[in-house]
Amino acid sequence: MPSPNFSSAEPAKSVTKTLYRVELTDSFLARMEAIEAFLAESDAGFAFDALLVELRATVIPNLRRFPHIGRRYLNNPPQSTEALAQLAALPAGAADALREYLHGDYLLLYVAMDASATVYLLSIRHHRQHTFDFVRR
Repeated sequence: MPSPNFSSAEPAKSVTKTLYRVELTDSFLARMEAIEAFLAESDAGFAFDALLVELRATVIPNLRRFPHIGRRYLNNPPQSTEALAQLAALPAGAADALREYLHGDYLLLYVAMDASATVYLLSIRHHRQHTFDFVRR
């Protein structure tokens, strides 16, 4: 059997993609604080530590390598007038870039900006947290 010829006049193509930078927004950090308080009130503070480990070990590396891993947010657009007004206030095209990433008990909202190769984490919510903030209303 002839040995394979690995030399080629054509340069080898790289199989690695550009790694995106992942940035945490102020709104994401505020939601993290809310999750920490929620879990502490539920006597599940250990779950917050586990969330931090998962974000560092799995979520952020996944988003760096596969920034479009989440589904498009507008696949299931919101129905409330408040949410629709917030979407309308976004810069042109920004709403189309919104994505959702479900990881364990958490839903993350993010935007992947291809031009800058950056993922911005916008929000995170534990599935048991209330959607409405009754304390502020």
